[in-house]
Amino acid sequence: MDDVQSQDDSIARSAMPRVYWRVLPLICLAYLCAYMDRVNVSFASVQMNVDLEFSATIYGLGGGLFFLGYALFEVPSNLLLVRFGARQWLARIMITWGLLAAGMLFVQTPTQFYVMRFLLGVAEAGFFPGVIYYFAGWFPMAFRGRAVSFFYVASPLASIVMGGISGWLLGLSGVADLRGWQWLFLAQGLPSVLAGVLVLKFLPDAPTSVKWLSEPEKKWLQTTLAREAAVIGEPSSHNVFAAFRNPRVLMLAVIAFLMLGATTTFTLSAPAVLTSSTGLDTTHVGYLVSAGGLIGAFTMLLAGWYSDKNGDRLLMALACTIGLSCAYLALGVSASPTIIVVAYLLFASACFTAAMLIASSWADVIHVRELAVGAAAINTVGNIGAFVMPYGWGIARDATGTFQAATVALAVTSVLLTALIFGLRSRVGSAANRPALEAAISGR
Repeated sequence: MDDVQSQDDSIARSAMPRVYWRVLPLICLAYLCAYMDRVNVSFASVQMNVDLEFSATIYGLGGGLFFLGYALFEVPSNLLLVRFGARQWLARIMITWGLLAAGMLFVQTPTQFYVMRFLLGVAEAGFFPGVIYYFAGWFPMAFRGRAVSFFYVASPLASIVMGGISGWLLGLSGVADLRGWQWLFLAQGLPSVLAGVLVLKFLPDAPTSVKWLSEPEKKWLQTTLAREAAVIGEPSSHNVFAAFRNPRVLMLAVIAFLMLGATTTFTLSAPAVLTSSTGLDTTHVGYLVSAGGLIGAFTMLLAGWYSDKNGDRLLMALACTIGLSCAYLALGVSASPTIIVVAYLLFASACFTAAMLIASSWADVIHVRELAVGAAAINTVGNIGAFVMPYGWGIARDATGTFQAATVALAVTSVLLTALIFGLRSRVGSAANRPALEAAISGR
């Protein structure tokens, strides 16, 4: 048995680096474009809201409507992904949302803003859970945390890119009779179309269809993934409603509602909050956002690697949500520019990493046959949170005239989130039972 395990380890060391390099770069590029196109409105709003006379309530509703469109079409999109194939459907998503993201430059009224943000969400619906489902066919559990962290690192990388160029793009006002915010939408939307074409041409469908894995490597992947699926257990049913009846799916969905809702709410208004509370101009706020993205990328990659080693993703997620609570509280009550900057960097390092760790755990606790719909169900509820909370944030901002009360409310939300993750960890297990799980998967 030791000889068999040694042979499996040797095959894994040979196969998985090639899987990483053949699969992850394109997926990472796609998510970088997706994340930039969904939140670049945060920089555009600094200029756009003044030009178009949008109140915080109008902006909050429009910003959140993206996630309502995403939520409503999440499950149908993932069902179509399973039918047509991940490569084709992910490419379709990217090309559609890229065209719509660039089309945001034509917005002139609140109604147009609402419609375009909603349609952008519809276009992108299913992308994130579709990738998680796609990964389940390529990455065994011991490699999945690193895979998801490399994929998810596109979020902070997008912040680096967006923060670095958005101030410059806003400064293009008057060029070709366009305002700076219009140039921003155009320049950051069209690359998604090109990335979609690259995915359609180069993303591999499944391990069995590629020539760069040997037959023993393909067999090892198939066997390992099948054993992991057997350990998790067959779902009682495979339909959409069964996913919502799964207690693990429901618990992860509530966590996603609070986490995505809170982090999206602050991200959509971060440039405005930082500008008003630190006295920095939009260019320097962009540099601060880029610095936060760099720290977030490093933290996320480290957490992904470490979570694969110790198997306890949820314990690390708990540490991140505690950090988020502290960051929101400091942002809400402090008047010191230095503390505000430090609190924002803490937020940037924790928010991306916490979301990555939770998303990495989906495939650990949900059977692969239920994962496409289960992941979509979780993300659907999460995106409803990302619709509701920014709207509430905008109302609170208009009612009080400041961001303080709404930011403190986000701190309270993160405390509740911490309690729920603790409960989930108690329910599904932790690093303490990882050796038994690995033994069952490997057949030892």
